[in-house]
Amino acid sequence: MKIDILTLFPEICRAPLSESIMKRAQENGIVHLHIYDLRDWTTDKHHVIDDAPFGGGPGMVMKPEPIFAAVESLRNEHSTVVLMAPQGERFTQTTAEKFARSEHLVVICGHYEGIDHRVIEHLVDAEISIGDYVLTNGAIAAVVLVDATVRLLPGVLGDEQSAAEDSFSAGLLEAPQYTRPAEFRGWKVPEILLSGNHAEIAAWRKNEALRRTRENRPDLLR
Repeated sequence: MKIDILTLFPEICRAPLSESIMKRAQENGIVHLHIYDLRDWTTDKHHVIDDAPFGGGPGMVMKPEPIFAAVESLRNEHSTVVLMAPQGERFTQTTAEKFARSEHLVVICGHYEGIDHRVIEHLVDAEISIGDYVLTNGAIAAVVLVDATVRLLPGVLGDEQSAAEDSFSAGLLEAPQYTRPAEFRGWKVPEILLSGNHAEIAAWRKNEALRRTRENRPDLLR
C-alpha cells in the first residue's frame, strides 16, 4: 500500500509515524509512506498557501492551486483522495477497513479557516473527520487515520487475530484484558481466564464485551 500525506506541517506527521509498529510496517515494505509539504507546489516566491475568504469573515482559506497541483502529480487510477476536515464523515473502524483495501491513499490535511470548496467538489473522494471537535490542523487527524488504517494491513501486527478482536471490529467494545500477576493488591483476575477452557473464556469475553459496550457506548447497540 502507498500513502501520500499533503500537509503544511510535515514534522507533525513524521514523528509518530516513524515509531513502533508504523516504523516496522515501512521497514518491511508493507506500506510506502511519503509526507510532503504543500508549499512545494506553490508558484510564487513567498510560497503563499492561503488567502482571505470571499464574502468576508475571520481567518484564512487554503488556496486551490497548490492542492490541485500536488494531488494531480501524485494520484493515479487506483488512488483514493481523502481530505481531513471537521465537516467530514466521522472516521470509524469500518472506514479504516475500507481504506485498508485501497492501493493508494492521498491524504490532504486541512488548516486555517478551511479549504477552498472547489477542492472538495472536484478533487476529493472522501471528506473525513475523526470526531466532533476542531484541531489546530489536519495533520494530527491524518496521523490517526493512517495509524488506524495501516495496522489493519496483513503482516503489520504480530498476531493477525489482534485486529479482528479490537474494539469496534465486531460492533462492540473489546472485553477487559488481564495479565500477570493473577492477584494484585487483593484484586484477582477472573477465575474463568485461568481455567484453560477456551470455549467458556470466549463466551465470557463476548458477554463482557456486550456489558462494556452497553455501559460505555450504548449508541453502538442501536
